[in-house]
Amino acid sequence: MNTTKKITIYSTPQCPYCVYAKDYFSKKGATFNDVDVSKDRASAEEMIRKSGQMGVPVIDIDGEIIIGYRPDVFEKLLTQ
Repeated sequence: MNTTKKITIYSTPQCPYCVYAKDYFSKKGATFNDVDVSKDRASAEEMIRKSGQMGVPVIDIDGEIIIGYRPDVFEKLLTQ
């Protein structure tokens, strides 16, 4: 598995799917940047600009935007 991908997870502490996503990447040994959009307005605006979404999680894997907890999509992008 390619864990050298640049991964950013836009999340909030109270979001269970955000926790699932972070657990998924941790178990895969992938390094990721966790951005708490509830505390960082500029990052929240960046997330909305990238995804068109206000809900979390939004995951950016090397510029590919995934909305929600999608382990099938994560797996595909990590193994490319």
